[in-house]
Amino acid sequence: MKVLVTDPIADAGLERLREAGHEVETAYDVEGDALLDAVADANALIVRSGTEVTDEVLSAAPDLVIVGRAGIGVDNIDIDAATEHGVIVANAPEGNVRAAAEHSVAMAFATARSIPQAHERLTGGEWAKGDYLGTEVNHKTLGVVGFGRVGQEVAKRLGSLGMDIVTFDPYISQERADQFGAELVDDLDECLAAADFLTVHTPLTPETENMIGEEELAQLEDGYVVNCARGGIIDEPALAEAVEDGILKGAAVDVFAEEPLPADSPLLDVEDIIVTPHLGASTEAAQENVATSTADQIVAAFNDEPVINALNAPSIDESIFPQIRPYIELADTAGKIAVQLFDGQMGSVEVTYAGDIADQDVELVTASALKGVFAPSELQVNAVNAPQIAENRGIDVTESKTRQSEDFQSLVTVTVGDGEDSVSVCGTQFAGEDPRIVRIDDHRVDAVPHGHMLVARNRDEPGTIGFIGTVLGEADINIAGMFNGREVIGGEALSVYNLDEPPTSDVLDRLNGDDRIIETKYISLDNGD
Repeated sequence: MKVLVTDPIADAGLERLREAGHEVETAYDVEGDALLDAVADANALIVRSGTEVTDEVLSAAPDLVIVGRAGIGVDNIDIDAATEHGVIVANAPEGNVRAAAEHSVAMAFATARSIPQAHERLTGGEWAKGDYLGTEVNHKTLGVVGFGRVGQEVAKRLGSLGMDIVTFDPYISQERADQFGAELVDDLDECLAAADFLTVHTPLTPETENMIGEEELAQLEDGYVVNCARGGIIDEPALAEAVEDGILKGAAVDVFAEEPLPADSPLLDVEDIIVTPHLGASTEAAQENVATSTADQIVAAFNDEPVINALNAPSIDESIFPQIRPYIELADTAGKIAVQLFDGQMGSVEVTYAGDIADQDVELVTASALKGVFAPSELQVNAVNAPQIAENRGIDVTESKTRQSEDFQSLVTVTVGDGEDSVSVCGTQFAGEDPRIVRIDDHRVDAVPHGHMLVARNRDEPGTIGFIGTVLGEADINIAGMFNGREVIGGEALSVYNLDEPPTSDVLDRLNGDDRIIETKYISLDNGD
């Protein structure tokens, strides 16, 4: 597989990819048509914040499997477009959490004690001891906007130094806030009103862009602002004015709406504002961690293993994956068979889990069942975009579980229907990863899902199976295996044949022309030769 790296990452990540047998090509600072050309034959793309991964870029890379972001923020990646193209987007949220949190803490102390300003004057020959009266953090209140991984780590560190913690984050629970001794408030204004120091740790989204402006900063009177998250969350001209006018005592900013920071930025003209050039993740350990984490996820994607930090695809814990892995392909196959047996206009898909498998995280299995359902179409489909394809086409998807399972330890059933008619295909795994289809609608079967399959519904009369075998034999089509099941003697029977090659339309017509045959369906599976 070819991995294209368009932003610099630590050598440890590149070496890990090469050791796994993949080709690594670096093309730093490419953009426009050059980027489109570079990504054309790539199977994976690694970026940081410097590369914009747009719909145009994704469209130019038909073989792309995954985009790896060596870091946390993914606002430079069009995740919706990636999902439509069936491309996994994964970041490395853990690799630089500690580094970002420590830089935020350092920036809080730097602005509270005017460390850079005092250093600059001392190196310039001034002993300005009397000009700086700092602020202690002990017994002060830290307002944390965004209580994700980095926000929690900042709260842990500054909380241990005697600060009270107040946080605003609509997406965390009270229980999680309680674990860090933080007071969870309902709105941003309440957080601002309580804070002596404010630190921001949210992604940049339409919801958070310029969320802290002139009115919000006014509520932090005599306080300090730290932003080491993403540029554009705080209104930079408003921040500069608030510090210059003495509304705020100081600010420390590591990220900016435009990077590199323009020379005419108002932030550069205010003495009590400290700026650093996006250094939050700039430690040796962090750079190596995000590089190797990203590389590991790309290798996992290439090996059809779970991508732990996938943002647009089902992901599971590595320890659970071996238990559900056999059922991923089984669900895919059951979906393919069900949709090819169904004659109606599909309007719903139901995936049912029974037995031990019902205790597992099966999101990835359900996505694989949808992938199988859509596979016979001409759509470019995989487990990443299959749920979105179902939503876009108005197909209802339901998932149900039961601990009860007749006869088998675990069962996965995929049912496709149109509100009136439906077809259900039920499968299980025997020992040694031996997949079997054990029920089609109400018929018990024992079929090996492989290659070319013929499913025949017929009246249960003597000679019918012999007739089918004769027709196939005269067409020089070898039967590799077969199973026949019936509900009652003399009723309707269902037989499944594994064939070495597909039956022609003439063969199917000859079979269907016999009065004993109710219906035949040819099933093509991708794992056939």
